[in-house]
Amino acid sequence: MDLNKFRNFVEQCNFDNFESISKNEIREYLAQLQNENMSNSSILRTISALRKFFSYLVSEHVISDDPMFLIDTPKKQQHLPDVLTLKEVENLLASPNTGKTLGLRNRAILEVMYATGLRVSEIINLKLNDLHLSMGILQTIGKGNKERIVPIGDVAIEWINRYLEISRPKLLKKKTSPYLFLNFHGNQLTRQGIWKNLKLEVKKAGIEKNVTPHTLRHSFATHILENGADLRIVQELLGHSDISTTQIYTHLSNKRLTEIYNQAHPHN
Repeated sequence: MDLNKFRNFVEQCNFDNFESISKNEIREYLAQLQNENMSNSSILRTISALRKFFSYLVSEHVISDDPMFLIDTPKKQQHLPDVLTLKEVENLLASPNTGKTLGLRNRAILEVMYATGLRVSEIINLKLNDLHLSMGILQTIGKGNKERIVPIGDVAIEWINRYLEISRPKLLKKKTSPYLFLNFHGNQLTRQGIWKNLKLEVKKAGIEKNVTPHTLRHSFATHILENGADLRIVQELLGHSDISTTQIYTHLSNKRLTEIYNQAHPHN
């Protein structure tokens, strides 16, 4: 599809052969795509297809020079992830029916996710011996098999303790498991289980955003940055090997600052 569109462009320009196409015509074609409001990702895909195509023509001696050689690849647009407001977080945390076994478990999971910013894979792999609640910390194995220590607040600790005391023994049904969070059958909770239960609680909370487990991770990072946390600290907490990955949250915080400014300034 990417090359068919380019072929139409070549025919419209009445080029005798591919040797006649220079970097200027390529740039003109890419500018045309931008004027047609083609998405950034589609343009990147087109450039990739053209690079392969002209590289092939050079290798087959159809053309002598590759017009794509000096064509820069635009940076991929960075989409800011959805973040919950504090009110939405409060509504979500209050959504589970903690009078029921699974509801209490769901509350504990949500509290841990928001308190720590753990990835969903890290949540489901938490084991009892990873918890050091008296010290206010837990340990987890993240990407690249890297271990890190993560603080966990008093509120989350309280809900973990309630879950350990009331719900987890009922879920175990006299079995044993090293994992912290269990499903109805007493087995390790899966990634799909986390997603399913989160969607249920989001709907009950009346939140219309597309909330995923990563949304809570984004919200955790954004909220602590907005409250003065250092970017390097957030990098450590999230387990990012490169701080550039963490810097997206500064954009989120700046966006929030702009919203607050526009709401609060008397001339806006």
